[in-house]
Amino acid sequence: MGTRLTTDGGPSARVLALSAQAEEVLNTHPRTRDLTASLPQADTSPLRIALLGPYSAGKSMLIAALRRLPAAEVERLVDAAPKTQEAMLHPWNGVTLVDLPGTLSGNDEHSAAARRGVRGADALMIVTTSELPGESETKAILQALDTDGFADRSVVVINKMSAENSDRDVILDEIRKRLGPFADRVPIVPTDARDYVDAANDPELTDKHRELLASESGIEALTSELRRIIAPGVESVRPTAQACELIRVLRHAEQRWELDGEELDAAQTAKKVEESFSRAKEGVRDALERESEVVASRIRTAGGRAADSVSEKNGVVPVDIATAVTGEVVDARTDFDVRFSSSVRATFDALVAEYGNGVPEPEDWVNVVDSPEATLAAPTESPYKRAIREAAEKAAKVEAGRLYVWVKRVAASSERAADVADWLNKTRAGQKVLDASGKITDGVGKFKPWGKGKATKKVAGAATTVQWAMATMGPLMDLKSIAQDQSKRMAISKRRRALRDHFTNVALGQRTDLVAAGEQHLREWIAEVEHSLSDLTHPGAQISAARETALTEIRSLRDEAEKLVGQATD
Repeated sequence: MGTRLTTDGGPSARVLALSAQAEEVLNTHPRTRDLTASLPQADTSPLRIALLGPYSAGKSMLIAALRRLPAAEVERLVDAAPKTQEAMLHPWNGVTLVDLPGTLSGNDEHSAAARRGVRGADALMIVTTSELPGESETKAILQALDTDGFADRSVVVINKMSAENSDRDVILDEIRKRLGPFADRVPIVPTDARDYVDAANDPELTDKHRELLASESGIEALTSELRRIIAPGVESVRPTAQACELIRVLRHAEQRWELDGEELDAAQTAKKVEESFSRAKEGVRDALERESEVVASRIRTAGGRAADSVSEKNGVVPVDIATAVTGEVVDARTDFDVRFSSSVRATFDALVAEYGNGVPEPEDWVNVVDSPEATLAAPTESPYKRAIREAAEKAAKVEAGRLYVWVKRVAASSERAADVADWLNKTRAGQKVLDASGKITDGVGKFKPWGKGKATKKVAGAATTVQWAMATMGPLMDLKSIAQDQSKRMAISKRRRALRDHFTNVALGQRTDLVAAGEQHLREWIAEVEHSLSDLTHPGAQISAARETALTEIRSLRDEAEKLVGQATD
């Protein structure tokens, strides 16, 4: 039968500790508060063996036989049994036999009382007859052995075995089939309690007949099995029974958290919105990762192009290459802004399609990557600035000079942003920097009727982008970085490596910074969306959160209780 849960001096402290924790958990919510009354408590009363079976199975007669009652008491006990709606207690060998109301009689009060009796029992006598249990009775037996955990604390009694046409072997085989996986774990005892009672009380029987009836009644074999079950005593048997009862209460508590009606609708709505947010964030983040890596790749490629163009003669990057590389770096950042904005906009459109115009529109994406190169320069022109300006002037045909002038004008006076927007709109390259998607300009050199205001707002951010790009090109213009080495080829190779390393570092920094800035932009917008839809999601979210918290705690306690039962049956 395996080991028992024991603690020195009384019931298992572990089981009672789990029961105390369960009481605290179940008391936290009205759904489960009333279940605390069913939790096991400290109990040193005699062990309880409950008799479970249909009202016609002869349970009362079995009790009379086990207790060796005289004829008058047998008659009184048997006559009272069909009317019993509550469990009847009978002392026997230091334990209590609990005669439960008959099941499967169609009487709901009887069935409810029987269930209560089972839940308070330490062991079971599952009583059936030689007529064999039907489908409903078999189901009830398996529930007691499996779900209720009585497999190792039960005996199956087949009563009325002396009835005519009863083939003992056939009946035993059929019972084993019905018990399924429990056939080898649960003892099966054929009995005929009426024969045993008659043997003790019928004055007309001879001693030989009495002995024969008593020996073939199976009552002695049943007595031996019951004594085996109760042999470990209260301190060993009861903790297992209490752990099983704790598991039943916790399962019931889980069922209480099954949602329906308005609560289920609210929880499903909250879950649906949460899944929508998750998809939205995942989609934008995928775009953010992808497009930031594209920027980094384009910067690295541009740097490689600049490095490859370093003159073997004097170590200088040709002005047209430097200017073209500058344009590529600007385009990389500008294209990122457009594509990231497009991803956020597509996500916004999808949420509006699901939840209507209550979804707030995201703020226009402004590249706020804050790096040392992005800081606006002091008014005094430095030698570095002068070198860029001179190079830009030499590259007038590709308008590098205009880009520089634009940066300087915006840096000097933010009030002139509108003028700069007008100026920028006059060049194709400028239109691309300002609004590559064409939503603000119409592509033919003028603003749409509603576009100038939006364009003006973007100028300062775009100026920062261009200034950052031109600052990134600093090493291309810095002739002092050419090593004055006797071996010019070594110096050229060193400069090329330095340029590649510089652009690699810029690419890595840009990717990191763009991802961080994009994540922040996304978080702020999603927070606004969540707030705007809170009336739709809050009730269900509260229910779901309370349910998840409760179920997590309940299941944790149930797992612990099941481990204890497993230890007891190993």
